[in-house]
Amino acid sequence: MSELEVGNVVLVHCRDPKEKFWGLLHRLDGVGVVLRGLDLGAVEDWFRQEAGGRERLLTPSTFFLPLHRVLRIDLDEAVGLVPALAERYRNTCGGDVRKALALDGAQQ
Repeated sequence: MSELEVGNVVLVHCRDPKEKFWGLLHRLDGVGVVLRGLDLGAVEDWFRQEAGGRERLLTPSTFFLPLHRVLRIDLDEAVGLVPALAERYRNTCGGDVRKALALDGAQQ
């Protein structure tokens, strides 16, 4: 079984307000979570943008989520026949999503 570690691609479920974020885990400690990613609702649009070479209207950002807001953190893993989002990025856009998320939006 995999552990949550810096550098993993994760899905973070939050409360107050209820939100979900997907991205690259930069830090996890008793204070909170630092993630470089996107709101889960924007991920498919970002994939299409990256695959189509369109103007970069959506870019990942680095943000902090205080631990009191975090309900759960899941590794981005395949579930049965449903691929992980990182795998979907590779199939749709080519390349490693970790590199795409690690880059500054202006450098991509």
